[in-house]
Amino acid sequence: MPTPAPEIVQLLSVFAIVFTAPTWKNALILLFGAILTPGRRTVTSALRVMGMGDDPRFEKYHRVLNRNRWDPLLLSKLLLGLIIKLCVSEGMPITLAVDETLERRWGPKIKYLGIFRDPVRSTKKKVVYTSGVRWLNMAIVIPVPWGKRHWALPFLTVALLSPKTSAKLGKRHRTSVARAGQLISQVRRWYPDREIIVAGDGAFAVVALIQHCQRKRIRVTLVSRLRFDARLFDPPAEQPEGKRGVKPKKGERQPKLDKRLEDPETKWVSMEFDWYGGEKRTLEIATGTSLGFVKSSV
Repeated sequence: MPTPAPEIVQLLSVFAIVFTAPTWKNALILLFGAILTPGRRTVTSALRVMGMGDDPRFEKYHRVLNRNRWDPLLLSKLLLGLIIKLCVSEGMPITLAVDETLERRWGPKIKYLGIFRDPVRSTKKKVVYTSGVRWLNMAIVIPVPWGKRHWALPFLTVALLSPKTSAKLGKRHRTSVARAGQLISQVRRWYPDREIIVAGDGAFAVVALIQHCQRKRIRVTLVSRLRFDARLFDPPAEQPEGKRGVKPKKGERQPKLDKRLEDPETKWVSMEFDWYGGEKRTLEIATGTSLGFVKSSV
């Protein structure tokens, strides 16, 4: 069986408190095997690369993932803390990325199995649905000295159940936006005094999540792609003293984004940005301030 370097063993010892002693011993073998496996990282492949393909008690390694008791939330907290300690300077904001991914799976014994839209195989004209498990991943974005781009290191993942699966398991159904709010709140509880920036795609550009991030006890900056169907408004004007009634939440309606693209009065500014592979690209941008209202995502 390959022997890992002492530095790796010392680094991983941080997570030993999450497991019982027998489970931690088996989990280390699976982790080292997953690192060394060149193909699919299955339990069988990990045991085979560790020279334990003929182990008569192979089932105890499968139990690490499907039966043994350990705290995954504490494991995520320790992993994030270790990454921040090694890769994020003191006083710098914690930059997070949130996104969905679909794991294509089949089988009657998969607990969280559902039918979801496949974003890779679908097009604008044809929507493809596939069987699998949909996950919501949260990663911390850090610079690495040997790369030209920042890396996103996942540390917290939760399953996104379909309404049918939630009803079958007797669980309250939560959308991806609601789950994202839970993950953001969890990281804020872990780091109440650090500046946190969360980036997501257009699926997370909804009012409910924006308002959640703006709460006093959350105080998180949310960066997301604004959808073309967003309703944009001016900030509300100050209400005259003595005027009764509810204070307005928005001002005059602004043109939608697709209209601004065609508007000759839109002011565009050329700016150079770092692109993939170290390439430089010049883009034209238009900036402005608006109050946005978009439809909720599921």
